[in-house]
This record gives sequence, C-alpha cells and structure tokens, in this order.
Amino acid sequence: MRYDFDKVINRLNTASVKWDEVDRIFGDKDLLPLWVADMDFQVPAPVTDALRARVEHGIFGYTERPESYYEAVIGWMERRHQWSVQKEWICHCPGVVPALSYLVQVFTQPGDKVIIQPPVYHPFTSVVADNGREVVHNPLKYEEGRYFMDFEDLRQKMDPSVKLLILCNPHNPGGRVWTKEELTELGNICLENNVMVISDEIHGDLILKGHKHIPFAAISEEFAQNSIICTAPSKTFNMAGMQTSNIIIPNQEYREAFQKMMSTLVLRMTNTFGVVATEAAYRHGDEWLDQLLVYLQGNLDFLTEYIETHIKGIKVIQPEGTYLVWLDCRELGMDTKGLQEFMGKQAKVAVNQGHVFGPGGEQFIRLNMACPRSLIEEGLERIAKAVSSCRSVAN
Repeated sequence: MRYDFDKVINRLNTASVKWDEVDRIFGDKDLLPLWVADMDFQVPAPVTDALRARVEHGIFGYTERPESYYEAVIGWMERRHQWSVQKEWICHCPGVVPALSYLVQVFTQPGDKVIIQPPVYHPFTSVVADNGREVVHNPLKYEEGRYFMDFEDLRQKMDPSVKLLILCNPHNPGGRVWTKEELTELGNICLENNVMVISDEIHGDLILKGHKHIPFAAISEEFAQNSIICTAPSKTFNMAGMQTSNIIIPNQEYREAFQKMMSTLVLRMTNTFGVVATEAAYRHGDEWLDQLLVYLQGNLDFLTEYIETHIKGIKVIQPEGTYLVWLDCRELGMDTKGLQEFMGKQAKVAVNQGHVFGPGGEQFIRLNMACPRSLIEEGLERIAKAVSSCRSVAN
C-alpha cells in the first residue's frame, strides 16, 4: 500500500509533548513545533491493525514477551542490518535513555569517568552527571560542514578512571552515520584502554540515501564482547509512547549484571501494547519504512534548497541518518540567548537550541523534518520572514 506522509494530522489535545507542551516549555502556544524527536506520521497500518485486534480482546493483564516477539526482533536485525542476534542477548527496558542511566549505575562507581562526544544528545550528559559520575568530553571535529571523531583527543582522554564511552550511532544531532573504519578505530582505542562502549543505535534504521548503518557489535567478536547496543522501534516507527526498547548484550557477564538491575528495580514486565506494536512493526513495517525514507529524503532536499535560496545566514549540515537536521546559524551573528529569542519570539518556531547538546553546539539549532512537507515549508517561511525583518531593521 502507499502511505500518505503529506497528510496533516491534528495532534493537539492528545497529550502530545511535541504539540501540547509547547506553551509550557517555550512560553508561547503559537509556535510551530519542529523540535522533539517524534514524527507527525501515523504508524504502519499493520501496527494499527495488531493493536486494534489486541484491544478487541479486552483483557490487558500482566504480559510477557513471547517467542514470536524475539523472532521479530532477530529477523529485523538480520534483514535490515545483516547482524545475527541471539535471543538470549535481548534484554528489555522501558526506554533507551533509562537503559543508559541504569548501565552507568551498573558498570561504574561514583567518581568514575564516562566519555561522550559533543555536540551530542543532551541526556548523555545527565545520565552520567546525575548519577555522580564525571563527564569527559571528546568533542567532534567540525570540518567543511561535516563532523568527524577526534581520535587523537580520545587517546589523550583515556586514563584508568575512564570506564565507559557512550557512542551515538547514528549521531544526534550531527547526522553522521559512522563508517566501519571510524567505528573500528574507536573500538580499538576502547579495547586497548579497557573501556566499555555503550552504543545508542535508536536511529539506526533511519539511514538516508547513500549511507549504511553498521551496528557496533557486528564489527567483530571482540567489539561484541566489549559493548552494549541500545535499540528500540520508537524512532523508526514513531512509537516512543509504547515505552519499549531492546538492549542487546552479547557478553553474558554484562547481560546478567544488567538483568539483575532490572530485577532489582522491578522493571522486567512489559507494556502489553508495546509488545504487540513492536512485533507487528518488525514483522510488517519494511514497506512503510522504505517509503518513509524516500519521503524524508525529499523533505531534506526541499529544506536544503529553500534555505540556500531564501535564508541567508543559515547553513544545512547534511544528515546521513536520522530525521533531525542540524543548522549552523553562526552567520546570523546572534549569541545563544539572542538565537533562542529570535526563533521563539520572532520566527515563532519551536526548535531545539544547539547549546544544550554541549560544547560545539552554540549558535546551532536542531530541526525535526519528520512531518508533512507543508509544515516544513511553513516553518521555513516563518524563519525567512524573521531573518528578512531583522535585516531590514539593521539597515
């Protein structure tokens, strides 16, 4: 079937964080939400059908993950990423960010160091710092509109108190889909220094034209035994509200330690609808995802051409994956506070401000392009009008 991603669906009054919380978070209900990372698209029809059938049953008691659930996850990883995952490696957690926090607690002690690579998804900082561990920055290098890992700096940051590196693969917000060569060099450095890699691969299915996602643990057995891979259907299929993620841990010792934490927190049970939706998506969601990726590429092409033609002072950092676009606004000549006020008060667009992603994110913004193209056009028109107005005043 053909999916209509141009269809605008009213999400107001659905308890949507993206739409209904704009007033509370940004201080103005009239902003167009192009921020938090969920999509304004309906899930694949097989997911809706499976959920409807489960609702019709009418009993929603304690729910386990059946054999068919694991088969669906394993089949998806093999089919989409050529990664052979074993059933026993798959551990449940309500979400990837909670999993990151639990992993920091399990595999480090207060005062230990954890490396992250900013500008990067801001909860990476909080799950480390809020657990009493020390955040160590290995900043990405920004060269000619593209991000690269700084391996020389990474080697210098390694010391015996560094226990973990949290990898964002693909990278949010920079959009890089790390190559096998890049991941291999990072992995070897971590092995040499006895540092475990926690790889957040929640955007791993959202890969744009000309690029390929490499699961970190699929590179070698040594990497598999020194890593934990965090996955979920939430970004891929717009199911964040299902509170279901799959934490893949090939190393038996690591797996048992994580599962012990889940038991201690009494988090082993599963959301009934999360199980149903995840299995349906991974069994029958390929066609929807393939069409979505084509549509997202079209959105990116439209956005890039519009900005290059109509908005002087903003540059598009071309994403290789994710549906998030990182925009370089430095030529607008605004400081962090000025850029934030400009986007909110003048352009009337809700976007994520770059400074929250850590060093190197200042004077950038992150825009979510996973919405009907008409909404992107409206948002860009608002920004273009505000930029033009500012220039007129300045002149």
